[in-house]
Amino acid sequence: MRAIRHGFGAIASVAVLITGTAVAAEVRTAPAPTDELPVTAPATGEPENFGASCRTVVEGSRVTAHCSNPYPRTDRIRLHVECDRWWDLDTDSAPVEVGPADYAQVTGRCWKEVRSAWVTHEPADPAPASPAPGPPPVRGPLPAPGPLPVRGS
Repeated sequence: MRAIRHGFGAIASVAVLITGTAVAAEVRTAPAPTDELPVTAPATGEPENFGASCRTVVEGSRVTAHCSNPYPRTDRIRLHVECDRWWDLDTDSAPVEVGPADYAQVTGRCWKEVRSAWVTHEPADPAPASPAPGPPPVRGPLPAPGPLPVRGS
């Protein structure tokens, strides 16, 4: 009976030692908190209503991006095409504005094979400013009415 107690105590102490080592290693490798916010985090808790949804189609050496904008802000899109061959020039399209509830199609091409293609977005107009909270504007007193005109004399 005494051997079983010593065996259990040894197993329990080894389990505690392994658990403690694992916790210490995890604490040591955890990143330190920073005071800076990540660049990709939005300033408010609400998602930004911006950005056309785009679909790219590659057919041989030609690329077509089909974009539609469901949001109230205008989106400025550009198609970027990276060619597979070292001598084939990569291309970037001119900016195309996709208005609210609008559709745009942008094309690009390579001489030979296409390695990759993607669309970038940027707002074409500034974000709508929300009214500042506060009391309504104060209007001055109304002017006194003048004499009423008399008709037909």
